Amino acid sequence: MPIITLPDGSQRRFDDAVTVAQIAAAIGPGLAKAAIAGRVNGKLVDLSRTVSEDAEVAIVTDKDPEGLDIIRHSTAHLMAYAVQDLFPEAQVTIGPVIENGFYYDFAYKRPFTPEDLAAIEKRMHELAKLDETVVREEWDRQEAVKYFESIGEKYKAEIIASIPAEEGITFYREGRFVDLCRGPHVPSTGKLKVFKLMKVAGAYWRGDANNEMLQRIYGTAWARKEDQDAYLHMLEEAEKRDHRKLGKDLDLFHTQAEAPGMVFWHPRGWTIWQRIEQYIREKYQKNGYQEVRCPQILDVDLWKRSGHWDNYKENMFFSESEKREYAVKPMNCPGHVQLFNASLRSYRDLPLRYAEFGSCHRNEPSGALHGIMRVRGFTQDDGHIFCTEEQVEAEVTAFHQQAMAVYRDFGFTDVSVKLALRPTQRLGTDEAWDRAENALRAALSACDVAWEELPGEGAFYGPKIEYHLKDSIGRAWQVGTIQYDPMMPERLDAEYVAEDNSRRRPIMLHRAIVGSMERFIGMLIEHHAGAMPTWLAPVQVAVLTVTDTAADYAEDIRQRLIKQGFRVISDLRGDKIGYKIREHSLQKIPYLVVVGEKDRQAGTLAVRARGGKDLGSMSFEGFASLLAQQVAEKAN
Repeated sequence: MPIITLPDGSQRRFDDAVTVAQIAAAIGPGLAKAAIAGRVNGKLVDLSRTVSEDAEVAIVTDKDPEGLDIIRHSTAHLMAYAVQDLFPEAQVTIGPVIENGFYYDFAYKRPFTPEDLAAIEKRMHELAKLDETVVREEWDRQEAVKYFESIGEKYKAEIIASIPAEEGITFYREGRFVDLCRGPHVPSTGKLKVFKLMKVAGAYWRGDANNEMLQRIYGTAWARKEDQDAYLHMLEEAEKRDHRKLGKDLDLFHTQAEAPGMVFWHPRGWTIWQRIEQYIREKYQKNGYQEVRCPQILDVDLWKRSGHWDNYKENMFFSESEKREYAVKPMNCPGHVQLFNASLRSYRDLPLRYAEFGSCHRNEPSGALHGIMRVRGFTQDDGHIFCTEEQVEAEVTAFHQQAMAVYRDFGFTDVSVKLALRPTQRLGTDEAWDRAENALRAALSACDVAWEELPGEGAFYGPKIEYHLKDSIGRAWQVGTIQYDPMMPERLDAEYVAEDNSRRRPIMLHRAIVGSMERFIGMLIEHHAGAMPTWLAPVQVAVLTVTDTAADYAEDIRQRLIKQGFRVISDLRGDKIGYKIREHSLQKIPYLVVVGEKDRQAGTLAVRARGGKDLGSMSFEGFASLLAQQVAEKAN
């Protein structure tokens, strides 16, 4: 007679063993209809799972995050079912859930076409309407290998054979299709209604470039059609905002095959970079940071002592000179410890704050490179604070306030704060971790901010706070971080003289607000769709002439605005003014000043704001004042 404890603390007693589906039905018919899986003592299970002893049980619906993952995983199986229905010779390999959807890899004799994808999606809908029951089965390992070998599924047989002997072998069957899977899955295919196949890409078997190339079909699946429509609309917007396309259209930067993962900055793109750097530098100075510069190449011995050699060497670039091996720095922290160690430090020197626009290089796989978002050579707004344990809370509080002000200035108002806590594999005692985590919690509490805790996602050396920014089309980007690190000072022998004349290790706080400058600029381009706010725009004003007689007047306006610190160009060509306006509007310049003979005689300007808004006739002083206000207020 199992007693079932529900999430609200209430209990239900059953006379005999009961399935999760029966528990849902006992709670109510609405929940029974919405149920797609269950959670028994914290473990996700199918609705068909039997509960014979006392247990804590929760019913999972499509409103739960786990429910959406189950829908997506089940839809991946539905896709594989449809593929094998239409293309019997196709071999099914691996098909996991990914963010916003799923994929499955197939081995097939020819490339899948867009027409094939349309046919597969149509067949998926037909199979879903059959509402076939999805059944969990346990198989003998050897029998399973023999079965899949007998039907020509060599990849599946290889996967089964590689599973450790102590793990059970479970399969899920729906209609004529059966596949290896841990589950859980929806109870029947009729639960799968909202999905779309997106694209086909190449993928190596088991991710190894030495293996054969397979075909990966990507799809998306949702509980509700309006959610899928919103997602597809976001993808359309993202394509329009792609920083690679806008970078070319607006003449900001480019990449090329001779320097994979490196960026060639054009004058206008570099103007954006410099403005951001100058802005961050001002923040450094106002918040007590000392800007420094460390070498690009350091002896590998330092990277061995810091721990990067053991944990990161496959991502590092190396060089050799005079039989001595060097590494190009992938991060700045070991260099900053060397600066700290260059002098005998006292407790009176702490907190000591170093900042560096540190140029780093990481050997990212070529397939992972993506415009300026994912590169091999990048620059961070990096900083490290050396402080006592007692000073951590105040330093983290100050950093949080600084970071939030920066994000507002760049136009990000939806910021999520997350606290990543101790992982299973970690250094240090539980007591030390308690102190570290509580110091970060106290700092966030002092800032009166809500945060989400992420158990197990901290670094092996300490917890960290992450800042996730939501852009104008709803995508979240993890950008800033402040990390608590007592380990690197220990490994690199950093110490200070305490008030009692003892030698102690400082706590090292790794902090960055925008992170990679390249990635942040890519984010800004996509967030603003290339229309940078006036204070960041590489060209803030274009002065356009209607007639040749206004050329001198236009040049005078340009020079006067430049003297006031604005970034201005002029267009004195004899083309029609409509053509000029359209051309410079496409360059997303915040203001166009149009001057003709009448404007020259009256000493006025005809001003158009970005988006085609006509501001009418203005005096030079009035327009300069408007510009100055836009820049000062960081108006977006």
